[in-house]
Amino acid sequence: MLVDNTETAKWLCTRHQYHRKPYLTYKYLEITGGSNRPATAVSWNEAARFVNWLNTSKNLFPAYKIATGININWDIDLWDPILDPLDYDPSNRFRSKRATYVLPNADEWYKAAYYDPTTQSYYRYTTGSNSIPTPVPFGTNANTAVFGRQLDGPSDVHLAGGLSPYGVMGLGGNVYEWEETSGDPTNSNTGSYRIIRGGFWYDYYDFLPSLSSNRGGRLPGVEANEIGFRVATLDPSGSEVPEPSMMVIGTLFGLGGLVAKRRMKK
Repeated sequence: MLVDNTETAKWLCTRHQYHRKPYLTYKYLEITGGSNRPATAVSWNEAARFVNWLNTSKNLFPAYKIATGININWDIDLWDPILDPLDYDPSNRFRSKRATYVLPNADEWYKAAYYDPTTQSYYRYTTGSNSIPTPVPFGTNANTAVFGRQLDGPSDVHLAGGLSPYGVMGLGGNVYEWEETSGDPTNSNTGSYRIIRGGFWYDYYDFLPSLSSNRGGRLPGVEANEIGFRVATLDPSGSEVPEPSMMVIGTLFGLGGLVAKRRMKK
């Protein structure tokens, strides 16, 4: 289950948002489309660096232990109980206890996708339904998702199908998403496989249900056109991932203004 008071971005990180970080370069020539499509071909390691920048650009503590002056796609380090006593969490050595912005772990992502806080139950699909979503190339109608579209590619992140009960879009279809959690899932080996989840535009519906068998795994340095990421925040005091209308906050964070939040409470 999720830790309460976690907020998950309503939409995936876009290409425009990702490239507001100065050291990152364009990598999306393989997929046509505009800057509001998901930021793909981003490795787990690069997504972790983007999340760290979100934190440090607001004078917050970094989520992940990353040595400076090295290749941006190198693996992170584990927080150490002796060297990093304020950050070290024995239950999750990837994530600092002081972090605000993070990659969602497996439980956080699962709850954002399938849990209904009103009925306190889980659905089979990420659209708040036990029925297979209708495949669409884009749109926002209830119980729709971007999948089974071999010729279309991903949609813009704000047109990626119906919302989950928590108001999160695109958790099923469009592009796979990195989770913070390793495949074992102890988060004790920084070079281990990371979980990817959600399916992508080319897949069929059998990748969408809430089955443990629908999780995939890739090494943290892999860059793939079908994998993107979204950001969560653990701070209940107001460090929210900015909503689309909050352009001034989007500028402050170095975002493009297309990431939103949904507070998740049981």
